[in-house]
Amino acid sequence: MKINLASIAQRSVFIRLGYFIFALLVLWSPFAIPIYLLVNDKNLVNIITMALLYIEFIVLLRIWSKQVYKQPHIFQHYGLQFTRLNGVDLLKGLAIGFISILILFGLEGLLGLLVWQQPKVFLLKVVLEGSLTGLSVGFAEELLFRGWLLDELQRDYSPRVALWANAMIFGVSHFIKPVQAIIHTLPQLPALVLLGLTQVWGKRWRRGRLGLPIGLHGGLVWGYYIINVGGLIEYTNRVPDWVTGVDKNPLMGVMGLVLMGVLAFWMRGQASRVAIDGSKNA
Repeated sequence: MKINLASIAQRSVFIRLGYFIFALLVLWSPFAIPIYLLVNDKNLVNIITMALLYIEFIVLLRIWSKQVYKQPHIFQHYGLQFTRLNGVDLLKGLAIGFISILILFGLEGLLGLLVWQQPKVFLLKVVLEGSLTGLSVGFAEELLFRGWLLDELQRDYSPRVALWANAMIFGVSHFIKPVQAIIHTLPQLPALVLLGLTQVWGKRWRRGRLGLPIGLHGGLVWGYYIINVGGLIEYTNRVPDWVTGVDKNPLMGVMGLVLMGVLAFWMRGQASRVAIDGSKNA
């Protein structure tokens, strides 16, 4: 049965998302299933299959935009523009994210909740690895959530509804795992939702560009990677781990939640200021 792809644009957002995800899985499965069956190294399997999934996601986005929305330049529409402004936004976001992590762990050090250690590995190597990891995660997740998904939501809903729906879906998506693991890591959900809100407000602050959200996300991952993989801290256990973070994950602790709350509040203020200025100039 032939599907009129252009008619999909008139369907509800959840129908559109369903079509897109189904098409993505159909394209991905013939490659992923043999890899899962033939390769024994689980880490290698995850790396290869996730890389394939994301490459196919980007390819499908181009086809989807042209056939469903008749938009030949969908990445620019999402805010992924290779311009000087977006580059500056990217660097600004990296700085905000990285400094936020330093403030969090620096404050915990001042409060006596942790002590700083000499690095246990070659630190420059960790810094470089962390920067690549952070930018990769930031690019992938922000194009997915603040690019494609946010755009789909905004086609049907008001900016406020799209904001909260995007943040909630972003948070919940991190719990696609076994039930026991979901229960164990559930405390990080509020911080993830706050991060989702922060990223949407960050994109609105920069007038729809994705540079700052990618940089901010990457900076947070980068800073935490250096401290965690570099073995730079040791908790003193003066307070319960739900204060500093269960399993040493700052998003699963009160301190990390407060950090994300402050960051979200500040970013909301920046976005609101731009919206007010825009209404004055309209």
